[in-house]
Amino acid sequence: MIAILLAMLDNMIIGTAMPTIVGELGGFNHLSWVVTAYTLGTAASTPLWGKLGDLYGRKGVFMTSIVIFLIGSGLSGMAQDMGQLIAFRAVQGLGAGGLLVGVMAIIGDLVPPRERGRYQGMMAAVMAVAMIGGPLVGGSITDHLGWRWSFYVNLPIGIVALFAVWATLHLPKKHIKAKIDYPGAALLTVGITSLVLITTWGGTEYDWVSAQIVGLAVLAAGSLCAFFLVERSAPEPVLPLRVFRSRNFSLITSIGFITGFVMFGAVTFLPLYQQTVQGASATNSGMLLLPMLVSMLVISLVVGRVTTETGKYKIFPILGSALLVVGSLLLSLMDTGTSRVTSGVYMAVLGAGLGFLMQITMLVAQNSVEMKDMGVASSTATLLRTIGSSFGVSVFGVLFANRVEATMTDRLGSKAEQYVGGGQIDPSRLEELPATVRDAYLHGVSSGTHSVFLWGALISVIAFVVAFAVQEVPLRGGGPKDAPSSPKAPAPVETVGA
Repeated sequence: MIAILLAMLDNMIIGTAMPTIVGELGGFNHLSWVVTAYTLGTAASTPLWGKLGDLYGRKGVFMTSIVIFLIGSGLSGMAQDMGQLIAFRAVQGLGAGGLLVGVMAIIGDLVPPRERGRYQGMMAAVMAVAMIGGPLVGGSITDHLGWRWSFYVNLPIGIVALFAVWATLHLPKKHIKAKIDYPGAALLTVGITSLVLITTWGGTEYDWVSAQIVGLAVLAAGSLCAFFLVERSAPEPVLPLRVFRSRNFSLITSIGFITGFVMFGAVTFLPLYQQTVQGASATNSGMLLLPMLVSMLVISLVVGRVTTETGKYKIFPILGSALLVVGSLLLSLMDTGTSRVTSGVYMAVLGAGLGFLMQITMLVAQNSVEMKDMGVASSTATLLRTIGSSFGVSVFGVLFANRVEATMTDRLGSKAEQYVGGGQIDPSRLEELPATVRDAYLHGVSSGTHSVFLWGALISVIAFVVAFAVQEVPLRGGGPKDAPSSPKAPAPVETVGA
């Protein structure tokens, strides 16, 4: 539970500290990479940590991932420029990939299937603490101790986790022979990284038809094609393609991808809007996120309870994706005059949509495969959501930076260059800027936020359409009231509620 808190708390804390970080280190155009580097590291390492645990024992591998995460945290806190911070965040992400997959695998080793619901409830409680407490803690630390302590705070928590695991965790001895799919992991990493670089650099650092972007496109296509060929023949594929034969699995994981895409965009750019346009401090911006987070958690718990009791779930992806569209559209309407109450209502709508989708996407993914593929389904669904998060932050970061720069250039002309791009604008020092510059920057951030959520709404429409195609396959393992499985349905699996 401490390890889950460590992994989830980090991103929630960093979100509220981000405007101050950019204000001190500069590199406004690279803002999204602080999050993207972390999620890319997590996505690339998650499958490998699982295989290493199978080969060398989960306890040692789990402790190693904690150590790597703490090293990345300490180095991030000492970063002197945006390039260093992005690199150290990637190290942090490599460790984070082992935290989450290690927790899931260890619970699978220790806890019988019929008792896992109780432990899933504990995990949900830790998620609630991280999602609600993270922005508050992050804002308070940034205001009173400085943004570097947003990373240093991981060290004491991680040391406690390390000691607890070393002293108290006793796992059953297993002798599992497994081969790590190094070629598959490498090809997947190259393909994902190339796609993220295309979305990040295309139209900003390089022209869309430049040699760099075209080369990245060729590299992405080639590596992903090779990846699919390798996975078809690999004895232990990093991403088994057989799970995608299930229609429901393919549909629900695509919805999970979009959920991650939109969610991380909101968590990354809403604090910047609140601290800049609405004049909130870092602490207050954390509190202003509460409508979205509380709405998401309450709906998620209700959905989990209803699904467990009734076995019905088809309506929830439809409702969730519809609210995702509406919430994103409402947030795209925010401008320099939007009140905190109004933006709070808009965030609550978006949070409700996320709440309908967060738990149900994993539950349907697990229910769509045979028992032998339960672990594969869980890791694949998690991986695709992580990739969606990485793409979301990258794409939204480009849209946001472009709109800010374009708006300021329209209002200031050539003077805008010294404030955007490599420039530094700390939200706490906006009042020190000339009135014309301050007004241009406020309108720029407002315009960037509008662009981010408008595109988020358009992408969410895809999830809404896909949700109607999800089939209501009865949930197995829920008791005698469950409807009998059809001949083509997967073998019974244990149902885990929220």
